[in-house]
Amino acid sequence: MAQRFVVVMAGGKGERFWPQSRLTRPKQLLPIVGESSMLTQTVERLPGLVPYENILVITNREQRDAVLECCPMLPPENVVAEPVGRDTAAAVGLAALLVGRRDPGATLAMLPADHVIHDIEGFCAVLRAAFETAEAQPRLVTLGITPTEPATGYGYIQKGTALEPVQGREVWAVRRFVEKPDLEKAKSYVASGEFLWNAGMFVWTVASIRSAIAAYVPELESGLAAIERDLASGRGADETLAQHFPGLKKISIDFAVMEKADNVVTLAATFDWDDVGAWPAIVKHLASDAEGNVVRGAGLVHAGANNLVVSTKEHLVAVIGTDDLIVVHTEDATLVVPKARAQEIKDVVKKLGDDERWKKLL
Repeated sequence: MAQRFVVVMAGGKGERFWPQSRLTRPKQLLPIVGESSMLTQTVERLPGLVPYENILVITNREQRDAVLECCPMLPPENVVAEPVGRDTAAAVGLAALLVGRRDPGATLAMLPADHVIHDIEGFCAVLRAAFETAEAQPRLVTLGITPTEPATGYGYIQKGTALEPVQGREVWAVRRFVEKPDLEKAKSYVASGEFLWNAGMFVWTVASIRSAIAAYVPELESGLAAIERDLASGRGADETLAQHFPGLKKISIDFAVMEKADNVVTLAATFDWDDVGAWPAIVKHLASDAEGNVVRGAGLVHAGANNLVVSTKEHLVAVIGTDDLIVVHTEDATLVVPKARAQEIKDVVKKLGDDERWKKLL
């Protein structure tokens, strides 16, 4: 019987969680929500689906040691370091290649490392249905999240024809993917009931996704085939990836395959979900005082409301007479920004990279 695998994508920079998030230890490797890292939480909700030996993590060279530290339950060879970032299509292709070397008939789920999901039982139930859907026919399965608001920070999936249910769960052909909309479009999407948020969670067989990559991104498949030949010859993985991976086409799996393929289907997730994309998003997951202030570490708010204060245990941050502020203190940097402008943290991170004095803070 063909095996099932889960591959966790954990190579992101987490720029919107600066200054806690750094290149060598970004958002997914930090306890942003909860007591353990987001990656650890992701891996620890998977044993109900697959054994630890069938869980792989794809990261980068800078973060590999930290990933191994966060995931001692995984075999070290299951933590794969890309020599350079080439976006998600290359990561998906590499994952399918590596899983296929273990079991050519396998099915694999691709999951981000940094989602907050509390309903582990519900999560595993939906994934099992997605595995079965992908195994029954050559389909590319994506999980959608039922919108709770007209969010403009997510892409959307439009449901098409209803297909035969799997394990009692509705399955739809995907009519189209749409990029992050403006507010009016987002409102119309939610009102129609036809759209799901695109959570970036996928399930497919090795054969289905390799076939799709070959059909829609042949230059990527050609590079993957070169990696496969070298590995089959006994060449080391690090040496092989160092030679071939930087030359792979840089493109997202959404643009490369999902928006073009005609065999994409979706299931709606029935578990709680949050991708906590920036500092303001963590507030709903943490305890607050009567005025809505959330404090992690040594912090104090006086005559203020709805502030987020994050500090170390040893360094007290006092906030006085302000509302809706984010203050994050680390040993070498402090951030102060209105919640409404939290997305601009990425602009600050870019400026750090452009200034030799501050590159060490990346």
